[in-house]
Amino acid sequence: MTPFELLEPRSLCEAARLLDGAETRPIAGGTAVMLMMKMGVLRPARLVSLRAVEQRYSGIATGPDGGLRIGALATLSALERSNAVTSHASVITRALKTLSNVRVRNVATVGGHLAHADPHMDLPPVLIALGASITIVNPAGERILPLEQLYAGYLETTLARNELIAEVTVPAQAGRRAAYLKCTTRSADDWPALGVAAVLDVDGAVVRSARIVISAATDTPTRLVKAEDILRGARVDDAVLQRAADAAAAEAGVIGDQHGTAAYKRELLRVYLARVVRAALDKQ
Repeated sequence: MTPFELLEPRSLCEAARLLDGAETRPIAGGTAVMLMMKMGVLRPARLVSLRAVEQRYSGIATGPDGGLRIGALATLSALERSNAVTSHASVITRALKTLSNVRVRNVATVGGHLAHADPHMDLPPVLIALGASITIVNPAGERILPLEQLYAGYLETTLARNELIAEVTVPAQAGRRAAYLKCTTRSADDWPALGVAAVLDVDGAVVRSARIVISAATDTPTRLVKAEDILRGARVDDAVLQRAADAAAAEAGVIGDQHGTAAYKRELLRVYLARVVRAALDKQ
C-alpha cells in the first residue's frame, strides 16, 4: 500500500471541499477503500476521513412526516439494532442479518455501502424498492436524489467528485408489505448471485402497486417495471406470478459472473420473483 496523507475535517461540507482531485478519496468505515488500497486498485495521495464530522450524520430517527431519516455515517450495525428502523421498515432489519458479517457491519457505514456501487450490495435494492432518496452535500450546498438515480454502472455513481452522501430518507410506508430474498452460492452472508426486493401496497387480495428491484444479476440495482405492471391491480395467483416472472426475465439485463452464468441467473430470477412476492404478501 502506497503512503498517503490523512485529513480529518470537522464538517461534511468541509470534507466535500477537500475532495478536489483524482488522487483524493473520502473514507468512512474503510471496509472497501482500505481493501482496494491493499490490493493496489486505488492509490490515493490523500484520504479525507469523515469520522470527525457532525454527529447528526450518524443518527437514525423518524421524521415528523412519518418517514425514516438515516445519517450516512450510521454504521450498518446501528441500522440493524435501530428500533426506528424495525418499526418503520423491518425489511431493512431482516436484510442486514445476512449482510456480510458482524465485524464488517460494526464499521461499515450506510453512505459508504451505497456509494461503493458494487451491484452485489444488499441494501440498495431494498431501499430503492422502499422509495428512498438521498441528500447529497457539495461545496455549494445540498441536493436530493432518488436513490435509484445514484447508480451509473459497475462501481460507478452519478456523484460528482466533490459530493458526499449525507442522509438517506425512507418515506412512510403506510402498511406496505416488503420482503428481500437473495440466493448465495456459498454461505448465507456471501455475495449473492441474485437479490430481489419487493414492496407491495395491497387492498385485501389485490395488489394496488408494486416495486420490484433486483441486484447482483445486473450491473446496477434495477427496477422490473414490466413485472410491476403485471402485478398492479391483480389478485396474486400462480398464473399471475408466472407472467410476472417471465416478464422480469425478459426485461432484466442479466449478466454472468463468478456467482453464476447469465442463463442461470435468469432462471433464478424467475423462481425468486415469485418467492419474494409471496414472502411480501405474508408480511403484516
